[in-house]
Amino acid sequence: MARTCEITGKKSRVGGQYSNRTRATQFNPGGKKRRQVNLQKKTIFVPEVNKNVTVTVSTKGIKTINKNGAFKTLKKAGLLN
Repeated sequence: MARTCEITGKKSRVGGQYSNRTRATQFNPGGKKRRQVNLQKKTIFVPEVNKNVTVTVSTKGIKTINKNGAFKTLKKAGLLN
């Protein structure tokens, strides 16, 4: 499975490295770099269905779960049946 957050849908992106030398010249030795998402594997207990759910979620997704509640967020993401 790709490195994707199951709640927010975030995935890795490609971005350029920008050096200070680029400001003086048009030469950019940095090239491209893949920016990975900060993913964590979390086991969350959902009391409404009385079971544990293991999700791979970004840190922003964890904040979303804390704010909106586990049941509502996981149900909207389609992780609870």
